[in-house]
Amino acid sequence: MFHHRHIIICLALVGILFLGTSAQAQKVMSVQIKESQLRTTPSFLGKVVAKLSYGERVTVLQEKGAWKKVSLSYKNLQGWIHETALTSKSIALRAGKGNMGTSVTGKEIALAGKGFNEEVETQYKKSNRNLDYTWINQMETMEVSPEQMEDFVAGGNLVIGAEGGNP
Repeated sequence: MFHHRHIIICLALVGILFLGTSAQAQKVMSVQIKESQLRTTPSFLGKVVAKLSYGERVTVLQEKGAWKKVSLSYKNLQGWIHETALTSKSIALRAGKGNMGTSVTGKEIALAGKGFNEEVETQYKKSNRNLDYTWINQMETMEVSPEQMEDFVAGGNLVIGAEGGNP
C-alpha cells in the first residue's frame, strides 16, 4: 500500500512540474515595427495570413531559428513572425496631455518604436548636409504585394526551404 501511495505522489509532482513548465513556455511579446506580416511558414516568402500593427500583443507558441510561431487570441489567428519585429517590452499607445494632438501618423509610430522622431531626423540632416535622401524617400514609398513576391519566386524558379533559405 505504501508503494502505491509513493507512485501516486510522484506522478502528481511530475504533473505539477509539467503544467508549470508549459505555462512558462508561452510568453507575450509586442510588435515593435510599424507593420509586420503574420505568415503561414517561418519564411519571408510564406503566405501572409494577417498584418500586425505597432504595439499589438502576441503569444509565442514555438520558436524555429529566428522565427516565432505566435497566436493572436482576440483574432483567433496563428502564424509565424520574424523575431526582429518583436520585443518583450509592453508597448502602450496613449493619448498625450496638454496641447499635443490626439492622433499620430503611421510614420510617427514607426519612428517612435525605433527611438527616432522628427526632431532627431532634422538634427541628423543638419549634421550631414552632404547626404542625398532622394532614393531613401523613394524606397520608403515602395510596396511589394505578396502576389508580386510569389510571382518573383515562381518566375525565378526559386526553391524556398523550411526557414526561407535554400533547401
